[in-house]
Amino acid sequence: MTALGSPSAPTSTGVLRLGTRASTLAHTQSQGVADAITAATGTPVQLVHITTEGDRSRAAIQQLGSTGVFVAALRDALLAGEVDLAVHSCKDLPTAPQPGLILAAVPGREDPRDALVARDGLTLGELPPGSRVGTGAPRRVAQLRALGLGLEVVPIRGNVETRLGRVAGSATGPGDLDAVVLARAGLSRIGLLDVITETLDPLQVLPAPAQGALAVECRTSDARTRELLGRLEDPITRACVLAERTTLGTLEAGCSAPVAAYAEVADGEDGLELYLRASVTAIDGSDGIRGSLTGPLADAAALGRALAEDLLDRGAVELMAVEK
Repeated sequence: MTALGSPSAPTSTGVLRLGTRASTLAHTQSQGVADAITAATGTPVQLVHITTEGDRSRAAIQQLGSTGVFVAALRDALLAGEVDLAVHSCKDLPTAPQPGLILAAVPGREDPRDALVARDGLTLGELPPGSRVGTGAPRRVAQLRALGLGLEVVPIRGNVETRLGRVAGSATGPGDLDAVVLARAGLSRIGLLDVITETLDPLQVLPAPAQGALAVECRTSDARTRELLGRLEDPITRACVLAERTTLGTLEAGCSAPVAAYAEVADGEDGLELYLRASVTAIDGSDGIRGSLTGPLADAAALGRALAEDLLDRGAVELMAVEK
């Protein structure tokens, strides 16, 4: 796992209450942040489990009716003072700011690419036409269909273990699917990298905005917690996530739209540069547009806006209609 913080002298012994969803992945992510806070500041952290609308519903993501279905209950608990901070998968976080809350830290990011887990160790290109591939994300549905491999893409919900259990040959489920596509970062965090049969090249399937990154929120007025969480900040990850989420926000699209964005950082002639790619794909895979821009790290938000505006000029709105 990417390091979330570095040890330093303790600054406080007051316990911080960290709000988290109860799934294995969410709990593991939150525990990692909790451990990093303690290591960096000496402050003990207690996890508080909170159930969100996304956890209660079995409906497809695009049918839940709003963005932030995995986030709202955590934010409500924060604003009510029931917890002091919350950890989210950054890709689940709405792009609009929440009054009273601040994104206090974006720790170092895991590998943001998508991963295939297929029967018999197959890769995407080796799956025969007609193979049933499960995924819960409209972005993945659209991009998989656009590859023209003749796959039957099946919408699925549930935690990581439930999804993996549906792959044929699994010891934990009925095996009604030939493969599933998941975020590689989630599998990494819960120690399941060995089940991956292929990590998908972004040239085939471009990741979701902010995939692989965590968002740590607290109340804007809570200066002590803000200072403690600032020890976990990774400026490079923050810039990449800012560019990707600005692209998404400028497109006025949420996590249920078939939008992808991925920023990487490399050395340029005048210092570090961001290379930002984004795409919008019709949900049936019949059409899509891609674009890219490069610019200084300090211009992350401007790059995101400019790339989104380019995609809009090329017809992104028409492509973002999602099947109900």
